Amino acid sequence: MMDTDDDTTSSATTRGVRVTVRSRFLPEHSSPQATRFVFAYRVRIENVAHEGPVQLRTRHWIITNQLGEVEEVRGPGVVGEQPRLEPGQAFEYTSGAVLETPRGTMHGSYQMEREDGSAFDATIAPFALAMPYSLN
Repeated sequence: MMDTDDDTTSSATTRGVRVTVRSRFLPEHSSPQATRFVFAYRVRIENVAHEGPVQLRTRHWIITNQLGEVEEVRGPGVVGEQPRLEPGQAFEYTSGAVLETPRGTMHGSYQMEREDGSAFDATIAPFALAMPYSLN
């Protein structure tokens, strides 16, 4: 049975680009005694529009830990790629984040470009980075 209130999953659609993210805690890479909490997140980017292909150009992540400390990450592409998606196509990748607290959140955007050169930001809805049983 799937928990529909799972805050470690998010989905948002912007101008025909759906971004779905699911995060999980990686205990085997974490060290709570050393305040090192490692998380993986799986991203699926889908072109659900009928407006032709889109290409991911840049990423902008906002990572906030449990203490309210914010880190911003910007750069070209994702995992070294700038995927081009035809209508109906999807691209998936896995990445990670390291926090000094057992909980945090991530959100952001991908700058997408259409063939006519127009660009827009596809929203990445907020999702939790959470060590199990770490609720306050």
